[in-house]
Amino acid sequence: MTMPDHKPERKPDLKPEPDEPGQETYAARAFRALESAGASVRVQAALAVGTDPDPRFVGKLVERCAVEPEFHVREMLTWALTRHSPSITVPKLVDELRSERAQARSQALHTLSKIGDGQAWPAITRALLTDADDEVARAAWRAAVVLVPESEKPGLAAVLATQLGRGDPETRRSLSRALIALGERMMPTLQAAMAASDPQVRQHAIATERLWYDPDAGFESAIEEAKRVAALGTTSQDE
Repeated sequence: MTMPDHKPERKPDLKPEPDEPGQETYAARAFRALESAGASVRVQAALAVGTDPDPRFVGKLVERCAVEPEFHVREMLTWALTRHSPSITVPKLVDELRSERAQARSQALHTLSKIGDGQAWPAITRALLTDADDEVARAAWRAAVVLVPESEKPGLAAVLATQLGRGDPETRRSLSRALIALGERMMPTLQAAMAASDPQVRQHAIATERLWYDPDAGFESAIEEAKRVAALGTTSQDE
């Protein structure tokens, strides 16, 4: 018995074959597929566009990132953008940072962090780092620690420290990771926050310091330890 061929399915209408007179162009077919009602079709379209990068697709990929409802499709859109030249993608993504749509800002930041091109650093503003939307702020923190020049790490740490105590545990964990990613440059700011009058800020700062010294410690256990330390009025400098 002949066994079936299990090669991944390819969508015939998404192959970048030469356009022929009277037929829908490859770009038009890809654009239509990126807006399909089926998530699997949108994934295949993003995969095809990323596999064969073409500058004419960048604008559409960025546009779809702002409205795509499915996480796994957004990740494929981001991957497709990373396959294109940063000289084309970064300016368009930076433009998205001024969008009123939170998803547009957060996904643009996420994609910029994956591209890792330093030309985007000036666009990571304080407004984004303190954005009222937690997803946007978290994406800004991740992008910032990837893009920040060494000389500007203390300034970034100071801005990030203003967010200590913010949000739910996942948001606080993200901030701790961002601060830790800055290395030794963040320690003076973190130590100052450990003496803050706000107990939430103080506990978060202490937990972050614990994670700095013990990266294998879980965030929840670090918070519980921070509560104990804060209640006793001691820090690692006192122990």
